Amino acid sequence: MKLVVAVIKPFKLEDVQDALTQLGVYRFTVTEAKRFGPQKGHTVINRGSQYAVGFVPMVKLEVAVQASFVDKLVDTIARSARTGESGDGEITVTDIDRTTQICTGMTAV
Repeated sequence: MKLVVAVIKPFKLEDVQDALTQLGVYRFTVTEAKRFGPQKGHTVINRGSQYAVGFVPMVKLEVAVQASFVDKLVDTIARSARTGESGDGEITVTDIDRTTQICTGMTAV
């Protein structure tokens, strides 16, 4: 099994979710994330004062899939998350030794 982790712009989450659903992926984890990179963050105005924030808000998706499904999944996420602008995010794929469903105790290796 493989773990696919995608860090994308928050406003692209719905597009990615729709694409994953059409692909038949109904189970994935989404968390808010902050990314530091060449984009140098953004500016926030609070109580009339302007502050530079070094981190860019992002969303992280995590999907566990069979190895044979990885290329199709990565292509789908990349296509649906792409804006063509710098800072669209990145996708990482790593190995999973096993997963266990907490409710049933079912284990996949």
